[in-house]
Amino acid sequence: MNVPRDRRTSRWDAHRRTRRAQLVDAAIQAIREQGAGVGMDEVAARARTSKTVVYRHFADRAALYVAVCRRVAQVLAERIRTVMQGDGDPRTRTTAAIEAYLEMVEHDRELYRFVVHRPLVDSTPGDPLADLVSMLGDQAAEVIAEELARAGLDPAPAPTWGHALVGLVRGAADHWLAAPAGVTRTELAARITEFAWHGLAGVTEGAR
Repeated sequence: MNVPRDRRTSRWDAHRRTRRAQLVDAAIQAIREQGAGVGMDEVAARARTSKTVVYRHFADRAALYVAVCRRVAQVLAERIRTVMQGDGDPRTRTTAAIEAYLEMVEHDRELYRFVVHRPLVDSTPGDPLADLVSMLGDQAAEVIAEELARAGLDPAPAPTWGHALVGLVRGAADHWLAAPAGVTRTELAARITEFAWHGLAGVTEGAR
C-alpha cells in the first residue's frame, strides 16, 4: 500500500523533532558533565551517535546553542512565571522570581555558563537568550507598575525599571558565580531585592 506523501512527510517531520529533542537532551547532559566548552564530538558521544548525525540536525555549534537556549529559556520562564503570578505582595514575588533564577545558576552552573556565553560565530538567526531577558523584563515591569499604581504614581517608568532589574540580577548572578564569598542563594536574592526596592521606595515616598 502506498503511503500518501503528506503522511510520510508528517512522520518524517515528527521523527526529526523527536531526534532533535533527544540531541538537545544529550547536549545538556554533556554540558553538565564536561563543562560549558563542550564540543560536538562530546555531544555525539553522549548521544551515542556520530557527529555526522548531529550535524544532520544542527548545522553548527551555534545552531545547537540556540536549541539548548530555547529549552533552558522555556523551563526557566515557566518557573519564574509561576512565582510571579503567585500569592504575596510585589516585593515577595520579586524575591521569589530572583531566587528561581539564581537556583539555576547555583545548581546548573555549567549549563548557565553555556547559555550566557553566545558563540562568537553565529550563523543561526534568533536569540533565545535575548527573548528570555525581554520576557523577564516585561514580567518585572508588571510588578513594578503594580507597586507604582498602589502609590498613586504614573506607571510609565515601569518598563525601564523592570528591564534594568533584570540586568541587575544577571550582573549580580555572574559575580556570585565567579566569587560566591559564602553568600547563599536566598541571601543574594534578598540583597538584590532590597537594593531594588529601596530605589523604588525613594520614588514612592517622595511622592507622599
